Amino acid sequence: MSAEPAHSLSSQHPLASRANAVEVRRSARRRRTVSAYREGDRTIVLIPARMSAAEEKRWVVLMLDKLAAQESRRMLGDEELAARAEQLSAQYLGGRAAPDIVRWVTNQNSRWGSCTPAEGSIRLSHRLQGMPEYVIDYVLLHELAHLLVPGHGPRFWELLDGYPRTERARGYLEGVVAAGRLPHLAASREDREESPAE
Repeated sequence: MSAEPAHSLSSQHPLASRANAVEVRRSARRRRTVSAYREGDRTIVLIPARMSAAEEKRWVVLMLDKLAAQESRRMLGDEELAARAEQLSAQYLGGRAAPDIVRWVTNQNSRWGSCTPAEGSIRLSHRLQGMPEYVIDYVLLHELAHLLVPGHGPRFWELLDGYPRTERARGYLEGVVAAGRLPHLAASREDREESPAE
C-alpha cells in the first residue's frame, strides 16, 4: 500500500474542536474520493496525496460536518424532543417555558421551527433531523423563548444569551440556507460516506 505518513491535528487545532483528534491520511492510490470515519476517540480522514493544504483543510471541515450529521441522524422522536425541551427550559430559562406539545412536522419548508403560545405548542421542521445536536437545541430553545416573549426584540434575545452556541448554530443554519441556493450543491445532497474530491 502506498500511503504517505498520516498526520494529526492536535486538540488545539480549530479543525479538531469538533472531535477529540483528527488524523489525516494521504494516499497516492486515492484519486478522487475523500472519506472519514471514527476510530475510538479519533476521526480519520482519508484524502488523495495530491491535495493542497487548503483543499485538505476544506475537506476535513466538510467531512467532520458530514460525520456529525450522520451521527445525529439517530433521530429524536417526539417524546425525546419534548424531554429535551424540558431540559433546555430548565437549564437556560429557569423552567419557565413549559410547552404542552413538542413535535416534528413535515410541512415547514421555509421555517426551522414555530411556536403557538396560546396552544403551548412547538413544532420543529423535519429538515433539522440529521443536523448537529447543538443546532437542534438552539432551534428548540429559540421556540421555547417564544413561549415567554412573542417577538424578536431585545428581551427575546436576552433569553438566548445563556446558550453558548447561539451564534454558531445560527451560522450553521445560514450556511445550510446559502448552500441550498448553490446549484451544484443543491443537485447532490445524497449523504454518502465517501465523497468525490474535486
